[in-house]
Amino acid sequence: MAYAISSGLAIYFVIWWITLFLTLPFGVRSQHENGESVPGTDPGAPVAALMRRKLIWTTLISIVIYGLGMLAYYSGLLDVSRISRLLGFPI
Repeated sequence: MAYAISSGLAIYFVIWWITLFLTLPFGVRSQHENGESVPGTDPGAPVAALMRRKLIWTTLISIVIYGLGMLAYYSGLLDVSRISRLLGFPI
């Protein structure tokens, strides 16, 4: 049972990390776009990264993706033999 829990947490962590990188660019305004440039910084640097909001959205989206994956796994859609047959690999 502990192995299944640690595997589930590892899978969730990977999904969360990928989702974080997908949500990072949304809602970011650069100094150049905003018209406020701080001397000595890159004009493409963000004005406000809004990381708290992005972390919350990342967590919510990851929970949904993980839940759909677990639902597909327990319903038999993500079985190794089924996927290998769909891809044309003999077992």
